Amino acid sequence: MTGARPCAAEERRSRERGSCGGAAAEAAAGGMNGARGAGRALAALLLAASVLSAALLAPGGSPEYGAEAAPPRADLDKKRHVELKMDQALLLIHNELHGTNLTVYWNSERCYHCSFQVLVNVSWSGKPGKPSTAAVAVSTQHGSILQLNDTVEEKEVCRLEYKFGEFGNYSLLVKHVHNGVNEIACDVVVNKNPIDSNLRLTVADLVFPWFVFIMGSSIFLSMTSILQRGCSKLKLMGKIGWRSFLLICIGMFIVNPNYCLGPLSWDKVRIPGVLQRLGVTYFVVAMLELIFAKPVPESCASERSCFSLRDIIFSWPQWLFILMLESIWLGLTFFLPVPGCPTGYLGPGGIGDLGKYPNCTGGAAGYIDRLLLGDDHIYQHPSSAVLYHTEVAYDPEGILGTINSIVMAFLGVQAGKILLYYKDQTKDILIRFTAWCCFLGLISIALTKISENEGFIPINKNLWSISYVTTLSSFAFFILLILYPIVDVKGLWTGTPFFYPGMNSILVYVGHEVFENYFPFQWKLGDNQSHKEHLTQNIVASALWVLIAYILYKKKVFWKI
Repeated sequence: MTGARPCAAEERRSRERGSCGGAAAEAAAGGMNGARGAGRALAALLLAASVLSAALLAPGGSPEYGAEAAPPRADLDKKRHVELKMDQALLLIHNELHGTNLTVYWNSERCYHCSFQVLVNVSWSGKPGKPSTAAVAVSTQHGSILQLNDTVEEKEVCRLEYKFGEFGNYSLLVKHVHNGVNEIACDVVVNKNPIDSNLRLTVADLVFPWFVFIMGSSIFLSMTSILQRGCSKLKLMGKIGWRSFLLICIGMFIVNPNYCLGPLSWDKVRIPGVLQRLGVTYFVVAMLELIFAKPVPESCASERSCFSLRDIIFSWPQWLFILMLESIWLGLTFFLPVPGCPTGYLGPGGIGDLGKYPNCTGGAAGYIDRLLLGDDHIYQHPSSAVLYHTEVAYDPEGILGTINSIVMAFLGVQAGKILLYYKDQTKDILIRFTAWCCFLGLISIALTKISENEGFIPINKNLWSISYVTTLSSFAFFILLILYPIVDVKGLWTGTPFFYPGMNSILVYVGHEVFENYFPFQWKLGDNQSHKEHLTQNIVASALWVLIAYILYKKKVFWKI
């Protein structure tokens, strides 16, 4: 919750009221009638993950901070002084090869099929017995691959992999080893030990998709309750449309950083975004459930139709629509011709794939956004630019990925149906949570081949690939499987304190986006490159928003849209 945003770094909801009051736009708010404990538990866990991600992912802990970019050339005229940033180390390269100039290339072990980038040139000193030295800053976020070539002959001298530690000081000694063979050795020596860096978490990659999942559950549970109270479908349809419109407008005009440039600065306004995707996803899933809504059976003791898969069978029109949507995603992703790019390309472009497709970032997903929205109206600083040196705009909340966001929300709807259709049948609920967890997990295994990059459809957060959705949904069902007996059956936890932000989640989110650069949520750090100071600041900011949400809850103040 504490990444930089408008003006300061441009690179970087509500208790239901009335009979038709809320169709669950507030994804984690308490609209989960009939399965309140489990819904509260999952919402609490998702919000806990959000707070943890804010507290533990300090700005320097994110790849977007810039430490993973190819390290800059050292200023040799200033006694090899290099200004280290967070997640960097100093590397001194000593060339002891007589008459040989070296070109040092660099790559990150996390950069899949990437071409090497020139790190620095180290010329021969011209004086026998006196090595020449170059100093560079190297990334410490992941392991580094260094390749040293003879500059004139462009012949590889040596290659090594090494994981440097933050703010460490290292020497790379390149010299002849006279052991009868006259080999060249490249050895890394630690001059100064690195500091203990902060813990890297990837929980931030989980918060948004799980929020979408719980929004789906909330849509079904809340809508069922509202319809049972007698609200007409037509009136509820209007409220769904209005709520979706408000979410999109808030995302575009309040959260969007372009308002810093003035009220009429629409030339480069970003059209997609987190709230925009939530608004579209909410509209499609809520309308789908409303159109095909059926009464939930009260008891299954005397109904054969209640046996086994009624939560799925009763929803066959919705499932047919979702499968059609997913077919569209697959068809466009793998068969849409993209100019200058391989059909079905899922890579990052840039220096990925040995630099053969530099402008193909995101494949069909990126092409559709750029074609329909324009380069100036999508995200200008994607995370791929840091590691893969991409130069084209790409939006992680783009059009094509929204299809899989809808699929994930509908899987959340399925969780809500299990909770209501099998109400008070703990064993049946747990069996179904287990079955969905395993089923979606097996799909992920088949799609990814249990590998990071070698599967048919790798897990990709920026693309919101279907394997990303099935994997995160599998874990969501697993969490429900664990928390349902703890929260709903045994009553061992109510979700406090994370329940309170959930009751005002839109207010907390928008408030953070608008006020994050103001005191007391942010202040000038004594050492901007210190993980400890960033961590402290993020914990304080997160705790303050939980406190604000608690006070608003006690005063019965809820921002309803």
